[in-house]
Amino acid sequence: MKVCVLSSGSKGNSTLLMTDKVKLLIDLGTTSSYVENSLINLNIDPKDISHILVTHIHTDHIKGLKVFIKKYNPIIYVTEKLLTLLTKEIGNFRYQIYEDKKAIIEDLTIKTIKTSHDAGESIGFIIKHNSSSLVYITDTGYINKKYFEDLKDNSLYILESNHDVRMLREGPYPYYLQQRVISDKGHLSNNQASSYLCEFIGKNTKTIIFAHISEHNNTEEKVLETFNEELKKRNIRFNNVMIAKQNKCTELIEV
Repeated sequence: MKVCVLSSGSKGNSTLLMTDKVKLLIDLGTTSSYVENSLINLNIDPKDISHILVTHIHTDHIKGLKVFIKKYNPIIYVTEKLLTLLTKEIGNFRYQIYEDKKAIIEDLTIKTIKTSHDAGESIGFIIKHNSSSLVYITDTGYINKKYFEDLKDNSLYILESNHDVRMLREGPYPYYLQQRVISDKGHLSNNQASSYLCEFIGKNTKTIIFAHISEHNNTEEKVLETFNEELKKRNIRFNNVMIAKQNKCTELIEV
C-alpha cells in the first residue's frame, strides 16, 4: 500500500492511496486541476482513480470533487447521511454506501469511525491492506475511546495536529471562532494529537504524518516540539515523522 498526502490544510485536503489493484483518493478539497497535476507528477493517470472516500462536506474537503467526478466518474463512498448532505452540495454522482460501517475495495478493507466535527456527519478511516494498515483522522475535536483498540499499533497514522492553543488564544481569530476550534466538535490541538499518538503507536508503526496544520495558529516546529516532548515524557522512541503541507505533496511512501 502506497500513500501520498497531496494537500493538507484549511485551503484544501486530499490524499492518494493505492495498491497494485486500486487507486483512490480520500477527500478532494483543493481544486480538481491541482489534484490532477499532482497525480500526473506521480505518474498516475487521473482516470485511474476508481473511488473517492469523503470524510465530510466542508469546502476544504470537497471543493474540487464536482469537477473531478464530472471528468472521471469515480465511485464515491459515503454513509447514508453523507449521501444526503453531499447530494445537496454537488448534485447526483455514482456512489456506494458502507455496509455495517465497512467497505471492501479490491484488496483494501476500509472501516469507518465516527469523528466529532460540526459538519452534520464526519468520519475517519482505518484502512487495511495485507499486513499493513493506515489510520486517517482529521477534523475532530476528540477521538472516542471506544475506537482506541482498533487504533493501536497501525503502520501509518495521518492525524491532524491543527493548532497550538496559546497561538490560537493570542492569534487573529475572534473569540467565537477560537471556541469553535477548541471545542469537542472542532480540531485537535498539538497536545491532543501527540497524546493520542503516544497511546496508539506500537512496534508495527512505521510512519506518522501530521496533517491539517493551521497556517495562523500553529507552526511545523511547534507540532514536532510538542510531539517530542510527549514522547520523552512517556519514554517512547519514535522519529519517522512527516509534516503534510498545503500546496506540496508529501513523498509517496510504502507501508
